[in-house]
Amino acid sequence: MIVIPAIDLKDHQVVRLSQGRMGEAKVYSDNPVEIAEKWIDAGAKRLHLVDLNGAFEGKPIHFKEVESIAKAFPKIQLEIGGGIRDLKTVQAYFKSGVTYCILGTAALKDPRFAGMACAQFPDRIILGIDAKDGMVAVEGWDNVSKIKAGELAKKFTGQKISAVIYTDISRDGMMQGMNFARIRSMASESPFPIIASGGFTRLEEIETLKKIPNVSGVIAGKALYEGLVDLKEAIRRGNSPHKERPLFMG
Repeated sequence: MIVIPAIDLKDHQVVRLSQGRMGEAKVYSDNPVEIAEKWIDAGAKRLHLVDLNGAFEGKPIHFKEVESIAKAFPKIQLEIGGGIRDLKTVQAYFKSGVTYCILGTAALKDPRFAGMACAQFPDRIILGIDAKDGMVAVEGWDNVSKIKAGELAKKFTGQKISAVIYTDISRDGMMQGMNFARIRSMASESPFPIIASGGFTRLEEIETLKKIPNVSGVIAGKALYEGLVDLKEAIRRGNSPHKERPLFMG
């Protein structure tokens, strides 16, 4: 299981939000490349980048920051989400050195574009499904739709999608632990591997996730920035073979 450190960008700074609320951003650094280097030095092979301003404005705002990270660490896989609404943006990110583009709002509102992106860049598109009480939220989590998270994933059955990043908004940034019931449900419904996000707080949660079929990774955010989880140890646990023993189940 891959452990992916998150770098959320707002107003050209590295921040963490609580339940996606832009007004409650805690700033951790004004140097995204430096933060990327910190996580890479700890063993990260992949980074999860989010353009928070872009998610709300519907276009990239932090392209230069993302490009700078890609150029500084060309051997590291990068996935970027937030404000990707057309093929031109997808092409520009891939040209900059990004490995995967995450489609969230666009996947729900413009499935034709999402399908074209998957066809043109097979296995390099990630479906970003952010959910509140199991319902898909879009546009920086400002709007909650009437479609269930699992239903949205199923709409893309047969497409060349690399994975689904499933984020539980109610847990994101709250340091309350992950919602394993929702993750299990999503993993069982999704035709694609799930990368779990939202609420990761303790190393033991990695062991729990490893027991859930179709879960291939976890995104680590605030727990890393607050020093509650050591990334090196998290990566070691993610890479270690699954053991059948009593575990924290949430």
